[in-house]
Amino acid sequence: MMNSRRVHLDRIASAVRHAGIGRDVIVGREVRCEEGYVLAVRILNDKRTYNTLESVDGRLVPLRAGDVMAGVLGTRRALRGYAGVVPESLEPGETVNVLNLGGVLGRCTAANRDLGPPFEAEVLGAVLTFPPLGDRVGRPAHIRDRALAPEEALRCTVPLVLVAGTCMNSGKTVAASEIVRGLARSGLRVGGAKLTGVSLRRDSLAMMDSGAVLALTFNDAGVVSTREEEVLPAARALLNELQARCSPDVIVAELGDGILGEYGVQALLADPGLRSLARALVLCAPDQVGAWGATRILEEQYGLRPTVFAGPVTDNDVGTAFVTGRLGIPAWNARHDPERLVAVVREALDG
Repeated sequence: MMNSRRVHLDRIASAVRHAGIGRDVIVGREVRCEEGYVLAVRILNDKRTYNTLESVDGRLVPLRAGDVMAGVLGTRRALRGYAGVVPESLEPGETVNVLNLGGVLGRCTAANRDLGPPFEAEVLGAVLTFPPLGDRVGRPAHIRDRALAPEEALRCTVPLVLVAGTCMNSGKTVAASEIVRGLARSGLRVGGAKLTGVSLRRDSLAMMDSGAVLALTFNDAGVVSTREEEVLPAARALLNELQARCSPDVIVAELGDGILGEYGVQALLADPGLRSLARALVLCAPDQVGAWGATRILEEQYGLRPTVFAGPVTDNDVGTAFVTGRLGIPAWNARHDPERLVAVVREALDG
């Protein structure tokens, strides 16, 4: 234990919840610079924007200089957020950045002017976990320690409603939540899933608040930030688990980021197993160009046609008229016409 010490955590990020750690931890000096390992860090600066952390219970709490937090090493490639990578090496005393609200840690490679520079954090060490029996030698904690194992076989047979978008912040979570609410109020047992993106509980909690009997994210499968090579085994694990645990009539699955992003959405759209379960594809776009381009990509590359459009393109009659008139696809705003949006989805499910 000479190279380790006890640390009290002021904050535990939601991305860490499957590592099974408490407020008082032992940290070691040797850091494994791989995605998913848990670090204890000390926040070095205050920020006026993007200055909160989603805690392990899902609440947004303030981060201040001096706070000691547990976060998880990972990558992020966000168009409207921070981008960052896992450093090749780290030692206590070196600095990393907080890349998202869920507590993903890495070295920022591209900031966002609207958000300001990311938090800087001093590395205190790798959080260690100890086996309940046997040799009391700590090992670096990882978020897959208590997570679902990835699966190569899709056993789930529950119909899916896929909610995709042209990019982040295109209205996917609002649409998914309203669809969950409407389907649940119609008497269906609804499961929820966030299949791609970077670790954050907010979207799955929104589904639960809207009436889902259970909602899971890829973080529940031990993944920090999805990418093409691992997104399918994680998605299968989530869908299999939802069917086994709550026997839903339908699963509303949000695909985080965009259909041309770097989080593996393309692998899901191309997978025959998931496509065989999909009964509706809700597409969210910010404008007419996004709606047109996304429709063309989906039709030409995947042989898929959106069931209905939502998102900012449907905020008024200008965008709605373009989608319905030029593209021939229904378009309903999730905030102002959720009942009509749900009705289109329900018709696709019943058909």
